[in-house]
Amino acid sequence: MKINNVWKIYFSATGTTAKVADAITSQLTAHSIREKTHDFTLPQARTSFPEISNGDLVVFGVPTYAGRVPNLLLKYLGTIQGNGALAVPVVTFGNRAFDNSLIELRDILESHGFKTIAAGAFVCEHSFSHTLAAGHPDENDIALAKDFAETIYNKVSKIDLNLYRHEPIFVDGDEDAGYYQPKTDDGTPIDIRKVKPKTDASCTKCGTCAKVCPMGSISFEDFSTINGICIKCGACIKKCPVKAKYFDDPGYLYHKVQVERNFARPAENKIFI
Repeated sequence: MKINNVWKIYFSATGTTAKVADAITSQLTAHSIREKTHDFTLPQARTSFPEISNGDLVVFGVPTYAGRVPNLLLKYLGTIQGNGALAVPVVTFGNRAFDNSLIELRDILESHGFKTIAAGAFVCEHSFSHTLAAGHPDENDIALAKDFAETIYNKVSKIDLNLYRHEPIFVDGDEDAGYYQPKTDDGTPIDIRKVKPKTDASCTKCGTCAKVCPMGSISFEDFSTINGICIKCGACIKKCPVKAKYFDDPGYLYHKVQVERNFARPAENKIFI
């Protein structure tokens, strides 16, 4: 099969998912295939979806939040159309586990007209932390992503569309599983859904936090005001040039310390093809 276009489509609040998706697509486009991009991280990019055609190959990346696809993306993901294009679902995770995010993303793509032919889960720096999987994706992760892309290219090149009988790519996970629930060490649930970041006096009012918020929740009139939902993506904290954003909620901080302690061991990337 000849690939018409390689699409890089992703949500990436802190830029790590974008790096993985870019490594895969850049290797594919080294085979003289045209690249197209749709970054739907910011709210204005989630008002429409590009026209994907049969004959395109789509690398579709999202992070793992609470073991699943971020639930506030589900409404937008319900509008996408694959039109028979081949797809590679890719999830990133903050060194704990990708749980059921990859199988959920695969099923979303399949139910909207994509044909999944490969999939991958890659370790990236945790959105809550500067130490958990710090520096990932690193050069080894990028090298693996590029090798993965070569394997995808070879697989697609051998497809004869006249004989092709599609089966969704097998991936680990449980379609019916719920969201990961943070708990204290004695098993008490921790609910951080309504927790929002604070702003300290070092804020220079540059507006970076409001510009990068994927939910459009930070006020442009008062950058310390959160008018909408916070998904704890880490964008405002990690991209603030003076580190003025922070969380002080006890449950959030407990959970942050807990995952940094319990999941400090190197997690492994996993690919399916």
